[in-house]
Amino acid sequence: MTLYEDLKWRGLIKDITSPDLEEKLNKGNMTFYIGADPTAESLHIGQFPTFLMIERLKRAGHKPMILVGGATGRVGDPRGTGEREKADVAVIERNFVKIKEQMQKLFGSDIQIVNNYDWFKDINYIDFLRDVGKYINVNYMINKDLVKRQMEVGISYAEFSYMLIQGYDFKCLHDKYGVDLQFGGSDQWGNLTTGIELIRKLNNEEVYAFSMPLITDSNGMKLGKSYGNALWLDINKTSSYDLYQYMLNFEDVMMEDYLKKFTFLSKEEVESILNNHQKNPEMRIAQKRLAKEVITFLHGKEEFEKAVKISEALFSGNVKSLSKEEILMGFKDVPSFDVKSGAKLINMLIENNICQSKREAREFLNAGSISINDEKVKEEDLEITSNIAIDGELLVIKRGKKKNFIGIIK
Repeated sequence: MTLYEDLKWRGLIKDITSPDLEEKLNKGNMTFYIGADPTAESLHIGQFPTFLMIERLKRAGHKPMILVGGATGRVGDPRGTGEREKADVAVIERNFVKIKEQMQKLFGSDIQIVNNYDWFKDINYIDFLRDVGKYINVNYMINKDLVKRQMEVGISYAEFSYMLIQGYDFKCLHDKYGVDLQFGGSDQWGNLTTGIELIRKLNNEEVYAFSMPLITDSNGMKLGKSYGNALWLDINKTSSYDLYQYMLNFEDVMMEDYLKKFTFLSKEEVESILNNHQKNPEMRIAQKRLAKEVITFLHGKEEFEKAVKISEALFSGNVKSLSKEEILMGFKDVPSFDVKSGAKLINMLIENNICQSKREAREFLNAGSISINDEKVKEEDLEITSNIAIDGELLVIKRGKKKNFIGIIK
């Protein structure tokens, strides 16, 4: 397949501004840019396929640029559901550095990254209205989907003006760096085409843009930070284990779409994975392969192997094979507490609300429902010491099949 055919097969192109773009993409000599929002210090998993397009185009011979919106982040773009909170300038400046580092880690230290605040900070408001605002019709702006939807609940002048700012970004990058292609999520379509309109009117030149479908679950819910279900691409915010578990629980019905959009696997490889998955869906073959491709690209082979090791050890009841760090990663959301060395088991169970009374504790112990580090314990007077702890410090306490606790010996 040509590059364009491959992108269409993967479902990565929704709209294009010109039929000429197909040939230009296949030739491989365009300079393109994508914008990153610095209102968070990391990209999230819902943005990953969009930014992975950088690598796809780069491999095909196109030259990438990334614009981190130090100026646009101060304004906020319309999202169609209501006004965004006003962002703190100091936070935006810190996030710019974080995102720049993340982009260089993923796509190479030599990738060119710019900040649109560099050219907006000295622009005179009257000059901007005359040189930019004069060329974009208000009817054109209010007919854009996100603006139209947000006008029903109210939109500030600042967010309404956002597409002018992004349009001017395209012109600045085109004039200074020869950028002739921009892409982004389908919710950015109005902003993408505004830049093209501005360059056409002011430069009498044609540039191009395409949009990508938003990444959603089977219910159409966007995988994004605004919806409260984000997993971050920064390993310090979301561990490889958490990312692995998250992907392991993806719905089967979404796997073809995700394998195409989140990976570089070929058509034949995707079809083979899906075929094997359908034969044994309980083995989660497609989900595991997706997790391998994504985590390896983001954090490396060792991090993927660590995530698998933790997952398999916890599932098989082999917690002793894990290090303290790995255990804390796997159980980061369970209740934890300190335990005084020499404490009696039954007292520890009651004092930390694992059991509600001595009677209940004895019932669980006699039934073999209490385990420490995957070994059943029945002696209520067992002394809790470093001798029975992992790394002399850690206790993984289980009550039944679903209740987990972490005890730390002090």
